[in-house]
Amino acid sequence: MCEIKDGFSYCFDAKKCEVCKGNCCIGDSGYIWIDEAESARLSAFLGLSVEEFKAKFTDKFGIRYSIKEREFEGGYACVFFDEIKRCCSVYEFRPKQCKTFPFWDYFKKNYNELEKECIGVKPL
Repeated sequence: MCEIKDGFSYCFDAKKCEVCKGNCCIGDSGYIWIDEAESARLSAFLGLSVEEFKAKFTDKFGIRYSIKEREFEGGYACVFFDEIKRCCSVYEFRPKQCKTFPFWDYFKKNYNELEKECIGVKPL
């Protein structure tokens, strides 16, 4: 089944994620924004205080926090990317930015870039 969202000229088949093995979690460096509520949920899941979680797993940019990345296969991976299983190790607690991929406003005008990154999308 290909998921459709209003305002987007493509659909997304989440079953392709099983084949892809994490392209949306690896590649060029970028920001993985996480808000206070998301930080609280993820820190509780990891058994850490919010302060410990932020110190260990995030970088601060102005007033915002982004999940850290590490070098991986000539690029970067989210620190929560499981390199062996090639999937998210905190999937149920991932930030909204990750949950809403590939339906980001940016890709409305940059579908060609998305198509290179995500095998689960196809034009309507």
